[in-house]
Amino acid sequence: MIDARTPVLVGAAAVQQRLDDPAAAKEPVELMIDALERAAADAGSRALLAQATSVRVPRGFWDYSDPGRLIAARFAAAGARTQVAEIGVLQTTPLGAAARDIAAGRDEVVLIAGGEAKYRSLRAQITGTPAYWTEQVGVEPDEVLRPAREIWSPLEEDLGLLMPVNQYAMMETALRAADGLSIEEHRREVARLWAVFSRVAADNPHAWSRAAVDEETLAGGRGGNRMLAFPYAKLHNSQWNVDQAAGLILCSAAKARALGIEERRWVFPLAVAESNHMVPLSERADPHRSPGFRLAGRQALAAAGLGIDEIDRLELYSCFPIAVRVQMRELGVPADRVVTVTGGMAFAGGPLNNFVFQALARVVELLRAGGGRGMVTAVSGMLTKQGVSLWSAAPPARPFEYADVSDAVARETATVDVIDGYTGPARIATYTVLFDADRPVRAVALCDLPDGRRTLAACTDAGVARAMTEREHCGAPVTIAPGRAFAVA
Repeated sequence: MIDARTPVLVGAAAVQQRLDDPAAAKEPVELMIDALERAAADAGSRALLAQATSVRVPRGFWDYSDPGRLIAARFAAAGARTQVAEIGVLQTTPLGAAARDIAAGRDEVVLIAGGEAKYRSLRAQITGTPAYWTEQVGVEPDEVLRPAREIWSPLEEDLGLLMPVNQYAMMETALRAADGLSIEEHRREVARLWAVFSRVAADNPHAWSRAAVDEETLAGGRGGNRMLAFPYAKLHNSQWNVDQAAGLILCSAAKARALGIEERRWVFPLAVAESNHMVPLSERADPHRSPGFRLAGRQALAAAGLGIDEIDRLELYSCFPIAVRVQMRELGVPADRVVTVTGGMAFAGGPLNNFVFQALARVVELLRAGGGRGMVTAVSGMLTKQGVSLWSAAPPARPFEYADVSDAVARETATVDVIDGYTGPARIATYTVLFDADRPVRAVALCDLPDGRRTLAACTDAGVARAMTEREHCGAPVTIAPGRAFAVA
C-alpha cells in the first residue's frame, strides 16, 4: 500500500508556439498557464489547479515580479503561496523541495511552471510589431530563492567570458587535452554525439527543431553552422530563441486518491540530489571535471537503491556538448549509450531556466507508456551547480529523499588561486578562440604560472588566434605582458 504522504507527479505537459506574428503569440505567463491547464487534463482532474497550495516558477527572460500570483489568480487558488527561483538556482530545486514538502505534510498540491516567449520577442524586434506583456506593480512572491554568490569572477568578466559559450568552450578544450585527442579527432567525437541528439529530436513530437543534422555540418564551420567560440559552433549552443513552457503538478498520494486520479497516471519522484557549491571556472584545478555530478549521482542512486544501469530513460542536461560528456564520465554512463529522450537543448529547444521541466514532461510521457525509471539532470551556471533527479513509473521501495551534497563536493573540489596583474612566463591550461562572423579575432587563455597559481590573459593577434584553432596549444609556453596580453613563446 502506498503511504498517504508519498509525493506523486500526476500531471505533466509541455507546450510551444511558433507564430511569426508576435501580436498573435502568447506571452510567457499565458504559455505557463496553458501548460498547467494541459497538465491538469493529463492528470484527469482540473480540481488540482484550484486546490494548489503552492505555485513555483523559475526566473526567465521576463519582468513579472510574481508570475505564480498571476497563475494562482487564473485558477482561483487564492490560498496558494508563491515562489520565484532566480537564475542561478538549479531547476531540480523546485522539484526536490516540492516532493519534500508534500512528504512532510507542508503542501498538498504544488504547481511548477516555467516558460519563455523569446521567439515572440525576436519576431517583435524584427517586424517592429508591439507584443503585449502583463505588468505587475507592487507584487512580490512569498518566497524568493537566490544563489549564494556570482557565477563568474570579476577577472573572468573583465576578460569577456560572461557568455556561457566562451566558458564552456574552455572546458571542452581542457577535456580534449586531457584525453590526448587531436583537434580533428575531437571535432569528430563531438559531432557524433550531437548527431545522435539531433536524430532523437527528429523523433520527438515536442522538439523545436525536428530536422536531423549530419555529422559534417555539426563538425563546425559548415552549412551555416558558423563558429562562435572554438571549438563550438552555432549548433553546439542551447537554442533559447523559443516559445516553450512546461507545467508539472505534484501532490500527495492521498490527494490523488481523493480526486480520483488513476494510479496508472502516477509517476513517483525517487530522489533528488544537488550540489550548490560554487567555484568559478578559472579557479577549478580540473576544468574538465565535475565532482558535483559524481557525488550527486551517487547520492541519488543510493537513496533509490539503484545503479546507473537500472535507469531506463536518461536526459542529461545538454546546454553544450561538454556538459553531457562530463556528466557521462562522472555518472559512469557508457560512451555508447543514448543519453537524451528529447534531443537536447540545441535541437529540442532550451528555454532559459526551464528545460529540465520540458525534459521531465517527456520522461513522464515515456515512463507511463513503457514503465521503468528515468533520470533528469540539471546544471546551473558554467557547470557550476549540479542536480540529479530520479523518477519511476512504479511505486518506490524507499521514502523520497532530497539531499544536498554541497559540503562533500567542496571537500573534493580542488581549487587554484587566480591572480591579476601577473607578467612573465606561463603555460596555457586551456583556452578558447572567439570569432567575428567567420574570422577568429581573439584568444582567451587560462594560464598556469610557475608558482602554481593561475591567471587569465588574451591575445588579439588574428594569426595566433587562427593557429590556436588548428594546433593544440594546451601546455604551450606563453609570455604574459602588462594589460593581460599573452604572446606564444
